[in-house]
Amino acid sequence: MPKLALYQPEIAANLGAIIRSAACFGAELHVIEPCGFPWREREIGKAALDYQTTLVRHVDWDAFRRDVPGRLVLMTTRGSASLYEETFTADDIVLMGQESAGVPPHIHEAADARIRIPLAPGARSLNVGVAAAVTLSELRRQTGW
Repeated sequence: MPKLALYQPEIAANLGAIIRSAACFGAELHVIEPCGFPWREREIGKAALDYQTTLVRHVDWDAFRRDVPGRLVLMTTRGSASLYEETFTADDIVLMGQESAGVPPHIHEAADARIRIPLAPGARSLNVGVAAAVTLSELRRQTGW
């Protein structure tokens, strides 16, 4: 099962939407805390609806890396390669950063690959939930899991 990880998400509704996408694409979801909101099932569930996926919460980055081995693929607007140029395996861990700040430099350095979703000229970035869905779709297309 492919893995999608969220680094310290800041918006509960985005997490809910990503839970729904992970469920629809058959991915395991990891949340690296602390979150920028109180963990309230009701708030998160508004966007997730009744969709369920494997969801694992990690107290911090170190706990996540200790517990989840594998090739780390960071989705970033500063990625050198396109999502569509990257070759994925079903064992990859795709990491999405915070809505406002991405990930800190030490996590950029820890990534085995840094990729971006190609956008139209002048567009800055997609919503993290939309970017997660686009990425999971490409992972599923490539790996056929």
